[in-house]
Formats: sequence, structure tokens, C-alpha cells
Amino acid sequence: MKAIFYSCRQMPVILVSVMFLFFSSQIPSLAQEKDEDVSLKLNAQSAVLMDGETGRVLYGKEEDLGRPMASTTKIMTCILVLENGNLEDEVTVSSYAASQPKVRLGAPSGRRFRVGDLLYSLMLESHNDTAVMLAEYVAGDVKTFANMMNQKAREIGCQHTWFITPNGLDARETGADGEEKIHSTTAEDLAAIMRYCAWESEKSEDFLKITGTQNYSFSDLDKKGSYSCVNHNALLTMMDGVVSGKTGFTGGAGYSYVAALEDGGRKYVIALLGCGWPPHKTYKWSDARTLFGHGIKEYHNETLPSPPKFPPITVRDGIPEDGNLGAAAQVKVETAQGDRGQVLVKEGEQVEISVKVPDTLTAPVKKGEEVGKIIYSLEGTAIREEPVYAAWGVEAMDYRWCAGQVLLRFVP
Repeated sequence: MKAIFYSCRQMPVILVSVMFLFFSSQIPSLAQEKDEDVSLKLNAQSAVLMDGETGRVLYGKEEDLGRPMASTTKIMTCILVLENGNLEDEVTVSSYAASQPKVRLGAPSGRRFRVGDLLYSLMLESHNDTAVMLAEYVAGDVKTFANMMNQKAREIGCQHTWFITPNGLDARETGADGEEKIHSTTAEDLAAIMRYCAWESEKSEDFLKITGTQNYSFSDLDKKGSYSCVNHNALLTMMDGVVSGKTGFTGGAGYSYVAALEDGGRKYVIALLGCGWPPHKTYKWSDARTLFGHGIKEYHNETLPSPPKFPPITVRDGIPEDGNLGAAAQVKVETAQGDRGQVLVKEGEQVEISVKVPDTLTAPVKKGEEVGKIIYSLEGTAIREEPVYAAWGVEAMDYRWCAGQVLLRFVP
């Protein structure tokens, strides 16, 4: 009897243990998903790993939250100068440019430089006065240049970016709508800008050449001074495949970093915002290696599948190809021929295709006219759109054509 009573007293403990083991076994997938989300253990407040080919976010941490971005701003300054200027043009240092705070080139007002040389000063040493010199060269003044920066950001697709300065110094202003804005971006937007600079702009080759240079020396046009630049993007030598990058720091932004990497045909972009404050200057390097390493390990390139075959589309009020009044006019549609490109995918992901082509069209239809599109998606995110064209034209029926058909058939 005593033994039975003792066993009963242990029942609650045994029951709790069994229940714990049971429920633990029922939620392994949830635990795994959570571990996957936090496994990178980043120092940055905001971070992104992006597919450089499609712009899809492969990993994000508060990637859509606006934060100051310090001198990573200068990638936008650089690409605008490349796209709107000439490397052989001359730039004269203004008094406003010469008054910029450190870090700076330190040239006095009135000194003349070649644009191409100043771009190395901008991107390797991150000189704040150089950024102003180049902004004034392109747009006449900093405010107009900032407007150009914001316009370009919108064209790239950045929805949460606002530029005030060409050098990234902390700044705020009141917009035309009365709303106070700060110089800021998101990790996702910053990565998108780097993607554009490194691979999409017509000046990408020049951008990669400048930002991938380790050391550069030059003189002003009057030979009054000599200047040496050393690239502060340490990841260029720390990690294979890194082709570009830009560091930044201000008191408001903390350390920030954006970089691009190529590995066996794969393209990756990372962006880090708020990645520590002094003395944690090296946090950005460990975070960058973690993000790039995650992308290289988990993702492989896959060629986009070919679209399905399209049946001919009926064209209302169109002249049939054979001229037969009783036949329905139809047009064949097709996509552009050629390489469909590649996309980064991980195990278990599959590219989905959705076709948006109408059942009928209305005449006239011109050869080469866009009549629909194909959308490629991954995990619910559209990664590419491809237009669908009319393979030939279809004229609209008019009075003259109809009258001619009647005469042809009923008049002997």
C-alpha cells in the first residue's frame, strides 16, 4: 500500500515530463525556423543580404527601417558624377567645399583638380570636401545635387531614402510638405543602390574600377600639392570575390557598410546600418563575412525556366490573315529570345511562372506591340518580368475593306 501511495505522489512529475517531451516533439519545425531566423547573430541594427541579379532580399534584419547611413552615401554621389560628368573635366575648390569637416582632402579654395582623380579621393579616403566639390561640379550647388540623388533613388526603386548631403554627414531639413526629414535610407534601399552601381548602371565598369582600387596618387592641375589615397574597404583583401564596397561613420549613424561580391557567377550585395559605435569599429567586418558566407553556403544559381507556349490570340474586328471574311483574325504572341538569366535559390525553393496575356485583343495590333507579360516569382516575391509581344500585325476592318469583300463575293 505504501509503495502504491509513493507512486501516486510521483505521478504529477512523471506526467509533466511526458507532456513536455510530447509537445517538444510536436514543434521541431517551429524551433528550426526560429533558429534559422536568428542564427546569423549580427551586430548591426539593420542588415540585408540581396541577390545581385534580381534584387530579391535573401536575408533581412529590420531591413525596411530608415536610419542615417553616413559615408555609404558616397556610392550615389560617385555614380551620379560618372553618369553626368566627364573624368577629364576640371573642378575648382569652392570656399564652401574647403570648409567641410574631416575627413577631407584639405585642398584650399581655388585649387583645381581633374574629376577622375577626385573620384578616388571620394571613394577610397571618403573625403567630405571632395563630395561637395563633385556635387557643385555636376549640379552647381549641393541642394540641386541632393535633388538629383533623390530622383535617382526613386528611379532605382528606393521608397524610403532621403538624401540631403553628398557626403553623408548627419543632416535634417523640412520638406516641401512641412515634414521634417533626416538624411537616411534603409538597408534594403542601400543594397539596391549598390546593386545598381555595381551591375546595372551604364557606368558600372568605371564604378567597380574606382572602388576596387587599393591605392591611388595624384596631384592638382597646377602641381601645387600631391595626394595619396588608400582604400578603407578592408574586405577587398579579407574575402575572395569582393568587388566593391564603402564604409561610413558618423555619431548619429554609427558604423555602416555596403559591399558587392561575385562568386562563380553568383552576385551578392550586403548593407549594414548602425553596426556598432566606437570602439567597435570591426563589427562591420564580422557581420559582412557572416552575411556573405550565409549567401554562398545556402544559395546556388538556377537558370530561369522557359515560358509556356502561347496559343494564338483572337483579334476582334481584325482582318484575318487569309482575308477570309468568315474566319477569325488571330495573332501569334511570343517572348524575346535569348538568355533568361539566373536567380539565386536555396534548397526547396522553386521558381513560379504566372502568365498575364488577354484572351482577346482589339484591332489594330502592331507587330512587336507588347500585349502581356510573364512574371517569375520566388517565395511570393516577383523577381523578373518579361514582356510578351505580337509576332505580326493585324489591321482593323474598315468600310473600304468590307465593301471590297462584298463586291468580291456577290458581284459577278
